[in-house]
Amino acid sequence: MRTTAPAIAPAIALRPRSAIAIGLATLAGLMAFLWPLLVSKESLLAENTAAPLVLGSLLPVVLAVVLFEISEGGLDPKAVAMLGVLSAIGAAIRPLGAGTAGIETVFFLLILGGRVFGAGFGFVLGATTLFGSALFTGGVGPWLPYQMLGAALVGLLAGLLPPLRGVPELLMLAAYGLVAGVLYGTLQNLSFWPYGLGLKTELSFVAGDPVAENLHRFVVFSFTTAFGWDLVRGITNVVLIVLTGPAILATLRRAARKASFSTTAPRSPGSPSRSGSSRPR
Repeated sequence: MRTTAPAIAPAIALRPRSAIAIGLATLAGLMAFLWPLLVSKESLLAENTAAPLVLGSLLPVVLAVVLFEISEGGLDPKAVAMLGVLSAIGAAIRPLGAGTAGIETVFFLLILGGRVFGAGFGFVLGATTLFGSALFTGGVGPWLPYQMLGAALVGLLAGLLPPLRGVPELLMLAAYGLVAGVLYGTLQNLSFWPYGLGLKTELSFVAGDPVAENLHRFVVFSFTTAFGWDLVRGITNVVLIVLTGPAILATLRRAARKASFSTTAPRSPGSPSRSGSSRPR
């Protein structure tokens, strides 16, 4: 049984600037999620439950900058086509679960896609799939930027998992699916916590309180309201990855080998050649 992975070129190569942009976007996103645990009494956010909406309005700009930076070096048309196909499939199958009791049928595809086509592809796939799904189901709202960023991180991290093959890879992806399902839900709970409860309940965040005390209130809030849904989301990922993972991974890898993705931008007829001359040779 083979347990190591032969190299497959990523569909979207991450240049240093792209990696930095993703790192900064991740940091900005985490701050948008975690601010209730860290805000001080003197902060303008301390008495404003609309802060998640304001911060959420900035996340689309952050995501747009990252997507522009990723695509600046040029995207292989075959990678764009594959991205469109998987995003459309993800947007179409997401309503099958519709989040009922936590059943989400889209994240396993983000994980398998990011695993095969690389971290950059997984990041873009997560963002575009959730965006397309929201348009398809009419689920556009202030929560969408948080969902797009969370799904993008799920796809990104799937592409950074250790190179394995066979049963160890499947077990690793299933374990990651369980953890990713719970963490994704926990981050979304954080974005909902401030304006969902307001400022005057026993489980509301208190600006300036120690992180441990605010974290305790959030954990109680999360366990009593959404942990069951988050756990079912993770279990759904495990089941779908175990059942469909071998076939989908083989199919996607066969497509990747046939596509032989290029990370060099296609040049227009009048653009200069690599040697700096546009004159035909």
